[in-house]
Amino acid sequence: MDYCYFDNNATSKIDGDVFEAMLPYLKDAYGNASSVQHKMGRQANHAVEKARIQVAELLNANPKEIYFTSGATESINTVIKGISKAYQSKGNHIITSSIEHKAVLSCCDAVVKDGMEVSYLPVNKLGVIDLEVFKESIREQTVLVSIMAANNETGVLQPIQEIARICQERDVLFFCDATQWIGKIPLDLSQIPIDILCLSAHKMHGPKGIGALFIRRKSKPIQIPSLIIGGNQEGGFRGGTYPVHQIVGLGEAAARVNFNLETSDIRDYFEKRLIEEIEEAEIRTLNTDRLPNTSNIHIKYVRGSELMTKLPNIAISSGSACVSGSRDPSHVLKAMGYTDEEAFCSLRFSFSKYNTKAEIDYAIQEIKTATANIRQHSPVWEMYKEGLI
Repeated sequence: MDYCYFDNNATSKIDGDVFEAMLPYLKDAYGNASSVQHKMGRQANHAVEKARIQVAELLNANPKEIYFTSGATESINTVIKGISKAYQSKGNHIITSSIEHKAVLSCCDAVVKDGMEVSYLPVNKLGVIDLEVFKESIREQTVLVSIMAANNETGVLQPIQEIARICQERDVLFFCDATQWIGKIPLDLSQIPIDILCLSAHKMHGPKGIGALFIRRKSKPIQIPSLIIGGNQEGGFRGGTYPVHQIVGLGEAAARVNFNLETSDIRDYFEKRLIEEIEEAEIRTLNTDRLPNTSNIHIKYVRGSELMTKLPNIAISSGSACVSGSRDPSHVLKAMGYTDEEAFCSLRFSFSKYNTKAEIDYAIQEIKTATANIRQHSPVWEMYKEGLI
């Protein structure tokens, strides 16, 4: 087997039909979607609006509530920085969690310098926030709650329906980074009162560089200043020439989401084989709600970075792709109570509809061989086996 790709939470393979849908807008239908005075411009504009409807249908939202961005990171910057600025007269307090994506944490660091206060909710050993602690953290000055729907490293789901209900009761805006959730588990925004939500196409077999921001239409409109100003695109909310081919790709990916695909079968098969074949291997967050495609594993006294170098034909990760160059242990696993050593000995496998059991069988054998090789030269493993540590 040439290569196995198990890093779909970082990015996923573009769907062939999505790619084909994008091509005309790169070759022949190349008009500017804002140039509606002529046929090619109107054709491009129609494609953009069709994609807006497709994204809205996936979320069960109003197309007028969907705004296109370059992806979740831009959306996160727009929301956190924008809300902090627009709601200064109401309050200066934001609530988030200690396991958020670095894009959220970095934005929170940035707005603190501008006078905002940020509360970072702790999580339990399974990586879930405590709703009672959350309720107690809300103040009169709280203007925004930013909690992710599903963690990118562990796949653990947060109780977003309850969080949304509490925010609604307390008249606090709830922003949900649903980047990992969307396309894997249904989410009905007509049933869950999330105020603002972001997603990226490349997590659900669409193209990189395009995403969407949902902003709920209310009697009292949510005020979010533009992060990128320019022309009147997106009703003046987000300037810049429409990347029509990418927007079409996002819409097509949204339309082709199939929740009946049992990605969890592949994940469960992998986890069963791993436990059977690898001594002292553990599945993180096994007993909590998590994404159907994600498995965070721990192999005792085998550093993830070392194991990956011995698996050149298997794409996996030791954490978020956005911090892959960091020498620090995962902030997510540390927040869950794991030691530095336990965090360093962890790996994330994230599967997709393109993965097969044959690939799992190959990967398990490769991991077994590599693990044995590492432990053969490990004094720490020998001490552990002899009961000295």
